Amino acid sequence: MPDDDQATGELSEGLQVELFHPDSDRAPGDTNIEKFGFDVHPVVFPVSLVVIAAFVAATILLGDQASEVYGAVFTFINTNFGWFYILAVNLFIVTILYFAFSKYGTIRIGGVKAEKEFSDFAWMAMLFSAGMGIGLMFFSVAEPMWHFGSGASEFMVVPPAFTADGGTSGAATAAMAQTFFHWGFHPWAIYGLVGLGLAFFSFNRGLPLTFRSIFWPLLGDRIYGWPGHMIDLVTVFATLFGLSTSLGLGVAQINTGLSYVGGDILGLVSIPTGTIPQVILIAAITAIATASVAAGLENGVKRLSTANLYLMLTMLVFLFVIGPTLYILGTLSGGLGAFLGNLFQLSFFTGIVGGGAELGGYTVQGWMGSWTVFYWGWWIAWSPFVGMFIARISKGRTVREFVLGVLFLPALFSFVWLATFGGSALWVELTGGGGIATAVAEQGQTIAMFAMLNQFPLGALSGLLATLLVVTFFVTSSDSGSLVVDHLTSGGKHDVPKVQRIFWAVTEGAVAATLLIGGGLGALQTAVITTGLPFAVILVLMCYTVYLGLDNEYEILRSEQFADRIDHLTAEGDVDVVTNDSELVTEVRSSDAEGSD
Repeated sequence: MPDDDQATGELSEGLQVELFHPDSDRAPGDTNIEKFGFDVHPVVFPVSLVVIAAFVAATILLGDQASEVYGAVFTFINTNFGWFYILAVNLFIVTILYFAFSKYGTIRIGGVKAEKEFSDFAWMAMLFSAGMGIGLMFFSVAEPMWHFGSGASEFMVVPPAFTADGGTSGAATAAMAQTFFHWGFHPWAIYGLVGLGLAFFSFNRGLPLTFRSIFWPLLGDRIYGWPGHMIDLVTVFATLFGLSTSLGLGVAQINTGLSYVGGDILGLVSIPTGTIPQVILIAAITAIATASVAAGLENGVKRLSTANLYLMLTMLVFLFVIGPTLYILGTLSGGLGAFLGNLFQLSFFTGIVGGGAELGGYTVQGWMGSWTVFYWGWWIAWSPFVGMFIARISKGRTVREFVLGVLFLPALFSFVWLATFGGSALWVELTGGGGIATAVAEQGQTIAMFAMLNQFPLGALSGLLATLLVVTFFVTSSDSGSLVVDHLTSGGKHDVPKVQRIFWAVTEGAVAATLLIGGGLGALQTAVITTGLPFAVILVLMCYTVYLGLDNEYEILRSEQFADRIDHLTAEGDVDVVTNDSELVTEVRSSDAEGSD
């Protein structure tokens, strides 16, 4: 006889299919081409390859002109569409909070008796590693230092709520508040919205694990036609270039870390920095990522993500203990207070009104384009990757649990991390140690983390640990990204051949290398906000389609049809039904299993 868990799963899954899955004879990947070890969608896969190849070829052929072209595109989008990014991200955060705290919060991803695939700790580890690990390593010191300013003679402005003389305690508070804003709730709201939509329509509706499925309430079976193909194609490009941006930033920091620690601190070996060494590093680390891909989700991504989390905690505790502990705690409290106290101003400021005014060498609108608009475009372009990965690992969680977990816990960890690393750097500058802000101004943002760590004991060791951490984040990001792009180009299948994931891991490395050759970090910034723009429009529409899906699920759970079906199962001794004022809880149990007790 079947055991309780097996019977429960089979019966509840059947109920989910019977009452909630759409009336369609289509299945994920049912038109795929299966050749040479690949299992690919006949339209999305080849068109993606052609467009990506054309982009790489154009970047190489343009040569030195590529950087100029990227700069012009970046300026155009920042000037004309920065306001749209700002308003769209605010819409996303309001929407996901509504889903969590409304009547829809009790809906369970995967059905009424869906079980969690991963433990809470493993879920959080994978969630955070996929979300922004490389970015936090890159910007946790660099961004506060940039906003802080290199000296008291500089008039530093952090729009819109703060004005302070650069290099002062006021600038330090403003810098941390602005950094908290960029790395706090807003990016995770984007990830959460995308992850929730993908998880719901895949696990609750049995649709392909691709973006086209989210538009089923509007398109129906047309998601399997060209409207769906276009949605998935835009998603592939956004994912690929968002991922390439993170990989490019990561490899630049790895290059700087190896050079700074190996040469400047230890004096052992002189490692050059620049495009060629970074391309070589991309090739080497992509090879490691390929090995991780071959190990699979459970043995590869899960283990590396958990290792990442332990390494991050080790670095965090180390610096918290040997660094200026009281100042770090004060930075966390004061920075959060300034951030939360000015949250609405920060959230809705676009820089358009008075955007041409020059403040300390900046224009307000130019500052917004280099920071807030770039970040929002990066998070939006990065969201298919993070959102689909979160969806893949989140079956069995309620909407409320999902949103609270995705929105708040990683953001709180980010605040602690930023306060520890950014706060330590600010303490060095304010107490006369100096050198970090100057190093950032003269040598670029990649030096920031290592210049800060060198101000404390065991600077060489902690610098090597930081470099190792960026490498492992690089590997997990490439591995997870290849899994996501593979889902998109295989018609939404949950299980895809390893050879395809290996193919996409290599492709991601090649695109990141090409962008670095064609225009450096500026090219990466341009690629990410350019691909993020059309995808932002898709996400705005997605707010409505996810609402329609959740509302339909809720109405079915409360419908007479559902009650009659439960009554029928109850009469057969297959279920127990427990109700309360806020939700319907259905305990599904096999009568055979019960009889065997």
